Amino acid sequence: MANDTTHTYDVAVTWTGNQGAGTATYRSFTRDHDVHAPGVPGKQPIAASSDPAFRGDPARWNPEELLVASLAQCHMLWYLHLCATGGVNVVAYEDRAHGVMTMDAHGGGGQITEVTLRPQVTVADAATAGKARALHADVPALCFIARSVNFPVHHEPVIHVAPAPAQPQNG
Repeated sequence: MANDTTHTYDVAVTWTGNQGAGTATYRSFTRDHDVHAPGVPGKQPIAASSDPAFRGDPARWNPEELLVASLAQCHMLWYLHLCATGGVNVVAYEDRAHGVMTMDAHGGGGQITEVTLRPQVTVADAATAGKARALHADVPALCFIARSVNFPVHHEPVIHVAPAPAQPQNG
């Protein structure tokens, strides 16, 4: 039985970019690969590649995008939890997250140096808009992914209020 304080995550990454010559040369292969969860029925694989700047397929997800997406997802899930337990009724949420990777001066490696989350949140009640904004500040201490990275994760939330439902007209 699993320990209550330990969770594990198993994924498989399968390279699909052998075009017949393997890695005989830098240009003889594609960076395409699939990310999947072995033994988990119904979980669709993710078609992935490297960033197009590194000979990747722009139609596939790259690791840098997936890292930024993981931060945005974790923030959203904790935020929705805090709203649900804090009396804030969120009716819509979308984040246009932005990550920055800085290459080292020698042209070799690089690293993600910052991510900015830009959640657009719509609440049902205008009276909770202030609390909805404030709850974003509580998420970084809880988000598993944000707590695991060594670069700043900024937050620029915008709170909207859903329009009141139309009242039926008598007539």
